[in-house]
Amino acid sequence: MASISWKSKELSVGQVAERSGVAVSALHFYERQGLISSRRTAGNQRRYHRDVLRRLAFIRVSQRVGIPLSRIRAALATLPEGRTPTREDWARLSQAWRGDLDARILQLQRLRDDLTDCIGCGCLSLEHCVLSNPYDVLGSEGPGPRRLLVSPMPEGGAAESVEE
Repeated sequence: MASISWKSKELSVGQVAERSGVAVSALHFYERQGLISSRRTAGNQRRYHRDVLRRLAFIRVSQRVGIPLSRIRAALATLPEGRTPTREDWARLSQAWRGDLDARILQLQRLRDDLTDCIGCGCLSLEHCVLSNPYDVLGSEGPGPRRLLVSPMPEGGAAESVEE
């Protein structure tokens, strides 16, 4: 990997791709989706402000934990456009996502711990399912794996199990 000078305020699309690990085609996609922005030079080449690297890191990590692009876009829209986001800007954004991330962690823990047992999906294929969910009574609570699902986060509250 070629060294990109830390003094560079703007980076070419190739430099951003190299430093971020994001393909050029993905950078173009993210730009079309309004997740990042660039300016065009007189020769119509894209130039990205260096803070795009942090935004791309945020996008990649968020996608990796399953957060939809629409939520990522909404979060990034709260950051300032005319200046590089500060530590306080990023702290505000991360605090706003804390509840959602806590719910995702709970969901993953539940999946890890309970997938081998009756999950309330209605298949009744395990012997234990017939005891835990006789006659698929959990089906009256709604579709899907009722024992694994975590309800969406209430404003300012903790995630709740749909089973509770």
